[in-house]
Amino acid sequence: MEVAKNESNKLGTKDVLFPYIRQNLIRYVKDHWKNAELIKDIDSLRMQAVEDLKNGLNVVQIPDIDEEEDRLQEAIITNVFDQMDADRKTTALKQLQGHIWREAYHSGKIEGHVYEDVMPALKSWKTAGKHVYIYSSGSVEAQKLLFGATTYGNLLQFIDGHFDTNIGPKKESTSYTKIANECGYQAHQILFLTDIPEESQAAKNAGMKTTLVSREGNKSLCEEVVKEFGEVKSFDQISLL
Repeated sequence: MEVAKNESNKLGTKDVLFPYIRQNLIRYVKDHWKNAELIKDIDSLRMQAVEDLKNGLNVVQIPDIDEEEDRLQEAIITNVFDQMDADRKTTALKQLQGHIWREAYHSGKIEGHVYEDVMPALKSWKTAGKHVYIYSSGSVEAQKLLFGATTYGNLLQFIDGHFDTNIGPKKESTSYTKIANECGYQAHQILFLTDIPEESQAAKNAGMKTTLVSREGNKSLCEEVVKEFGEVKSFDQISLL
């Protein structure tokens, strides 16, 4: 049985979700300042910053929680914005973003945006007995929020499982080996869909089939990359045998 993997809609993430973080991070931090969940998120950001410094990255360090409140909050906000500016995919960042988005989804301030061909494809694959898993740099919680409240309704019924960077980085082949094992499939039985050639290469190195999905607004793919991995512009162009 073929297993399809796809990511959440990058257009919605870029145009809706990330701007929401930028517009609401300061308010969220102040409103949840003594909340245990936020304290845990801050601890994760702090540990990531320390690890980054050890690896030679010039990042804003986050003081201990008992530091002066304004100074600590400023460091947190600067660290998060710097990571977003650099398009980093750290688990600490994605965890905090997921918690902010959860509040927004529950209040109805945002909806999950997916391309119009996604729901018909998911329904078709489900009917055909295929299993669909999501592997995203966004946290599992954020994935479930997005697919549970899309402009096309709740799509979670068509998805069999979720993975995030807790399983491993998306550009390392070992992550895909772990996913195949957790899904109970041989790697060659799995089709991995992405718009990132480096992720396609990592999945291919693990033994998976891969196809690049090219969407409007995405970085254009060179001829060599398309020849290597194949390309579709819509999920209705994908044939699962």
